[in-house]
Amino acid sequence: MALPHQRWRFYPPNPSLAEAIAQTHPGELAQFLINRGIDSPGAAADFLCPPTHPPDPKQEFPDLIPSLDCLERVRDLGQTVAICGDYDVDGMTSTALLLRTFKALQIQADYLIPSRMTEGYGINARMVQELHAQGVALIITVDNGISAHGAVSLAKELGMGVIITDHHELPEILPPADGILNPKQISPDSVYYAIAGVGVAYILGTELAKRCGRPDLEPILLELFTLGTIADLAMLTGINRQLLQRGLKLLANSQIPGIQALKQVAGINDNEVKPDAIGFSLGPRINAVGRIGDPTIVIDLLTTSDLGIALEKAMQCEQLNRDRQQLCTEIEQQAIAQVEAQIQAQTLVLERDRLILLVSPHWHHGVIGIVASRLVERFGAPVFMCAQEDQAIRSSVRGIPEFHVFEALQTCDHLLDKYGGHAMAGGFSTQAERLPELHQTLIQFAQTHLTPEQVCPAIAIDLALSLSQVSPSLYAQIERLQPCGIGNPVPTFASYSVQITSQNLFGKTKDHLSLWLDRGDGRKIKAIAWRWRDYYPLPPVVDIAYRLHQKQEYNETYLELELLGVKTPWQPQLLEQHAPPYPHPVQWQQLDLSAAIATPVLIYGQDPPLDLFPDADRDRPQKTYQSLVLWQIPPSPAHLNWLLHLGKPQQIQVNLKFPPIPSPRQILALIQGEYGKPQLNLMALAKLWGISPAAIVAGLRYLGISCPDYPPTPPLEQAIANQLAWYGQDRLKAFERT
Repeated sequence: MALPHQRWRFYPPNPSLAEAIAQTHPGELAQFLINRGIDSPGAAADFLCPPTHPPDPKQEFPDLIPSLDCLERVRDLGQTVAICGDYDVDGMTSTALLLRTFKALQIQADYLIPSRMTEGYGINARMVQELHAQGVALIITVDNGISAHGAVSLAKELGMGVIITDHHELPEILPPADGILNPKQISPDSVYYAIAGVGVAYILGTELAKRCGRPDLEPILLELFTLGTIADLAMLTGINRQLLQRGLKLLANSQIPGIQALKQVAGINDNEVKPDAIGFSLGPRINAVGRIGDPTIVIDLLTTSDLGIALEKAMQCEQLNRDRQQLCTEIEQQAIAQVEAQIQAQTLVLERDRLILLVSPHWHHGVIGIVASRLVERFGAPVFMCAQEDQAIRSSVRGIPEFHVFEALQTCDHLLDKYGGHAMAGGFSTQAERLPELHQTLIQFAQTHLTPEQVCPAIAIDLALSLSQVSPSLYAQIERLQPCGIGNPVPTFASYSVQITSQNLFGKTKDHLSLWLDRGDGRKIKAIAWRWRDYYPLPPVVDIAYRLHQKQEYNETYLELELLGVKTPWQPQLLEQHAPPYPHPVQWQQLDLSAAIATPVLIYGQDPPLDLFPDADRDRPQKTYQSLVLWQIPPSPAHLNWLLHLGKPQQIQVNLKFPPIPSPRQILALIQGEYGKPQLNLMALAKLWGISPAAIVAGLRYLGISCPDYPPTPPLEQAIANQLAWYGQDRLKAFERT
């Protein structure tokens, strides 16, 4: 029975930091924050409640003030500005944002977007010449231009001003523009570093509005910033996160007729305006236009003040999105068949090549990027989807975290006519005759930067839970992380040995899987697995990786799982060393560092002062000893018996020190770090974590791992209580009784 081939990556546990953050942010939220790079309670507070006054962008972007001066001068002279946009959602929302700004500030403005079909990405010489002929004084690029040296040089030769607003990687030589606004020019530590193209346009627009005495424009511009930032899959960190917390509230009751109309045709209620709704509903409807239609539809949609026109344009977006979906489905099926044929013929070996390159003359290059993303999800390798038109090749590229797409393309500079992108995505154009050499060059890059193990779909899991822990209070903690997206993903969970009580396929083409799962507490919970027809039916018991969603239907609110992965249940072999009780009398003493200690010495515990015991053996008995120094109390009687049996000491010096005991939640986090290992050394883990083997097994069983060969254990909470009793205050007497 086929299951998805995946690697599950668990975040490393940090119990001490989790404990510190949990003082003010209790529950699972502390672990979520740590997994997102939060390294202190103060950073956690700033993340959850970002500062309301970000740094002044004029202090961050060196060319912002000159760019504002240039725009103000054009306005005063009554000259015309032209926005050179792009046909993706970032470029189109950026174009609409600046058009609205200029119209409100009475700046004469128009826009021009290159043809995806005949010209490709970015400003070009044809556009510059056309705008010059129209008498345009100033060109502003949005979401492009940073690599357009030739087009910008031509504009300057023709006497036109140029301001570049972009967020893509910087070339070695920058174009000769009057102003360049690109976050890649500023410190990576800046809150502005992760903004998309629409973020740069937003900064320019709001700063210009303030200079012209119109700060009231900011809410409208913030709506477009929010739409573009989420739909373009920008990092939701730094200033993006700060602004989106306000922007999402504005989108829920949008003042822009086009957004109102788009929400209406997408069936999104005001209380459902979250990043998921934008990313999976609004964004694709806008993006579809740029991919297979005319971008002016979206510009008209987002700039009109007439709700009737807005609804007309939104319906056009809806139809184009349906066409795009059908096109993607057809191309995806063809691409998968091509991959499987190459694997069968061994012309593609993923462990060897570590990337996938596909080419077809029948593919629409406007949607191959979407299909590339789906193939990355399916195969876990970087994907280069190439559409061939005569001898011209146009490609969209999608990567994985360990593979930097733009750097890969840079190594092929001599083989490409044009290229661009960033770490996770990019595109290029070239000639068909260069494709074999290009393919080999890319394979060499992949082999250098990827291991065979990394070429596999990866799921990053925040926490292992029992399904019985899934609750509205857990969902409330997830919601505190919003807005979630790239850089701040929705938490992902794992649950083990989950029983599937029923399952069936659904959807128009029966592509999706619906399941009911046993929570283990007498109740059931629903789960959905999108596009999992190939894995139906699933085995009756599986380990699952999933996200949690809250649904509302017929005035009822309930929780639902979105399955991301399944595996065969994990049942590790448990290893434990046992020793019989030590039959000989031992002299027990409290450790006195000022008194002489008989040698030879065995010392046990974390971080002992080795200068006081220079000749002592550490932890593992290697001979018979006169003295055993318990610098730290062993986590269980089994550990103590093992030390006594092998070391046979005559006296024991006890330092009344014991490690901090992990909470049940921390124990579960520690266990998930061991997920997938065929064997667990209970004695070693118990010493490392400061808890007994029984407590570890209690945690495993809490998560649904039955451990059938291990003796019965108390529930996890009782196991922790037993541990507290073992680490009691009157330890000497307890040891003597043991």
